[in-house]
Amino acid sequence: MCQGRGNAIRAMIIVVALLCLLIHSAPVHAATYTVGDKLGWTFGVVFWPIGKTFKAGDKLVFKYWRLFHNVAEVDSDGYNNCKAPEGAKVHKTGNDTITLKKGSNSFICTVFGHCFLGMKITVNAD
Repeated sequence: MCQGRGNAIRAMIIVVALLCLLIHSAPVHAATYTVGDKLGWTFGVVFWPIGKTFKAGDKLVFKYWRLFHNVAEVDSDGYNNCKAPEGAKVHKTGNDTITLKKGSNSFICTVFGHCFLGMKITVNAD
């Protein structure tokens, strides 16, 4: 009977320890970034990601004048050639939030000439 009581006490200690770990562990939240900071999604934003660290699940907020710009999700070829492939997702609200996937995430403005003026970014999310 003593041995059964000792096992119950050990089990109770383990449960209490696990509960303490759960209570004291900090929740992990995705970060939200406004692309281009105060300037928003505009010409020359290509350098904005430099020095920043991104994780999968982080959110990018693209703020821009919707009558003059857009945001297209592209692959590396689309980024390098400033051309959105057929069927690319193009955002046009002027206040778009995009969740980063693990790996490379590239975006361009498809309005003629804007991408070539630096209205494009690539971010790598861990």
